[in-house]
Amino acid sequence: QVQLVESGGGLVQPGGSLRLSCIVSGFTFSTYPMRWYRQAPGKEREWVARINNSGNSRNYAESVQGRFTISRDNAKNTMYLQMNSLKPEDTAVYYCHVQVRSIDYWGQGTQVTVSS
Repeated sequence: QVQLVESGGGLVQPGGSLRLSCIVSGFTFSTYPMRWYRQAPGKEREWVARINNSGNSRNYAESVQGRFTISRDNAKNTMYLQMNSLKPEDTAVYYCHVQVRSIDYWGQGTQVTVSS
């Protein structure tokens, strides 16, 4: 079955960096685009970034453009989100996502807290 497991979240000061990972199984990772989403307390889940199956095309939400970098290692079945210059408003649970045969799959999420 499809599984996505995020890791790498934590508490960081404003201006700091974190690197999230999403390890997947149960499908052919290299053939599917992947996405990161986040959900802040009391807010709807929002899209953060997308990467195509080969990793040579990336898109970002305006709020993270220039600060976050999405990447993937198809040999390791892993997607990453490098987050730099973090702001308090980046505080959220971060989820990785894939749609396989029209079914949406999500990880359990990893908490990112940006606070001094």
